[in-house]
Amino acid sequence: MIPMCKVTVAILNYNGEEMLGRFLPSVLQNSPGARIVVADNASTDGSVAFMKERFPGVELVLLDRNYGFAEGYNRVIEHIGTEYVLLLNSDVEVTPGWLEPLMAALDADENVVACQPKVLDYKRKSHFEYAGAAGGFIDRYGYPFCRGRIFDTVEEDKGQYDTVADIFWATGAALLIRTAAYRDAGGLDGRFFAHMEEIDLCWRLRARGHRIVCVPASTVYHVGGATLSVGNPRKSYLNFRNNLLMLYKNLPSDELCRVMAVRCVLDYVAALKFALGGSWAHCRAVVRARRDFRRMKNDYMAVREANLAVVRANEIKERTGFSILWSYHAKGKKMYAQLKDL
Repeated sequence: MIPMCKVTVAILNYNGEEMLGRFLPSVLQNSPGARIVVADNASTDGSVAFMKERFPGVELVLLDRNYGFAEGYNRVIEHIGTEYVLLLNSDVEVTPGWLEPLMAALDADENVVACQPKVLDYKRKSHFEYAGAAGGFIDRYGYPFCRGRIFDTVEEDKGQYDTVADIFWATGAALLIRTAAYRDAGGLDGRFFAHMEEIDLCWRLRARGHRIVCVPASTVYHVGGATLSVGNPRKSYLNFRNNLLMLYKNLPSDELCRVMAVRCVLDYVAALKFALGGSWAHCRAVVRARRDFRRMKNDYMAVREANLAVVRANEIKERTGFSILWSYHAKGKKMYAQLKDL
């Protein structure tokens, strides 16, 4: 059993009554000794009434408006006093003994500040889930990928990634982190609202010299896309805009101009591809994301300077020196194990 009051499992909810009813029981059943908190982002469905009726013993935090994933968690974690906090999506089914291996990884090495479980697809449980799989990496131009998932190629879980591994980023779907490290790094960037915020936080942690790992002895099942579906242009907008902001905030000075120039070309190629495929809403989302990045960039100058001032590790091995786009599309490397450079 987990030592009492050492970890808080924090679930952020927005209009997720059905998801809470389906998945919260697995969290309560399989997390003995953990503090469970459900924070509601001013839902407009029946989530709050449902929680009070169905789960009256679960701690419920009511936020005054929808702060999004990033700032919503920041506001909840302000009031969490446990040593560890686990950010858990409301659409995640957890398994017996899921927390113990994660906590053991942090207990064993004080330089490991965050970790994630192996994330499998709730709808296809033999396969990895898109958002996190068996641990995340990022290429030189800011494109994320995972052990078990590169772009839209998602692998079947055959135990090929069942080793603990150092990673660049841990998925926000199930992220265990030291509460003090979360606060020291500034938490999630509230201006992101949603998407890329956990990668940005993990970049700051890695740049400070900390380790992040995937612990496959812990397994969860994630539905994914419960808030914004893959086909939603809003998702494309947030992913492109926030990815650019993340690069600007964290890139070493000697890489900034070159990487951002390449990304400008690649982003407009992506917009053109959307247009040629008839996805005009997604094309406009990319163009708007770049426009808003340019507008917001000046507001991030001080943030960038503060980030770079505390960097201890400019060279982060889990941020690859190659282009994952080139490896995937030109070289045909569709699976993580084929990326020999890592």
